[in-house]
Amino acid sequence: MKKESIFKEIREERNRQDRKWGEQKYEPIEWVALLTEEVGEVAKEAADCYFNNKKEEPITILKRYRDEVIQVAALAVSMIESLDKDYDFKELLNKQ
Repeated sequence: MKKESIFKEIREERNRQDRKWGEQKYEPIEWVALLTEEVGEVAKEAADCYFNNKKEEPITILKRYRDEVIQVAALAVSMIESLDKDYDFKELLNKQ
């Protein structure tokens, strides 16, 4: 799959998150807690795929794993958006 298609999925997930939760504004530690919870869901699906105790088709588990990874990526974008709303990073970024 091409990057553009993956980025489109992440953008669609971000839009879904906005529709579901509205604008989210958290402190950095709160964002990390949310991200950690999402990464935990990725880990659960990875473990399910590895152990496959339910004897599911691997592609079924991998689809859930992939969906969770897209959610993690979208949440990370949301974290950046939140920071950028509150702080101007242009000058700092231009110095790099």
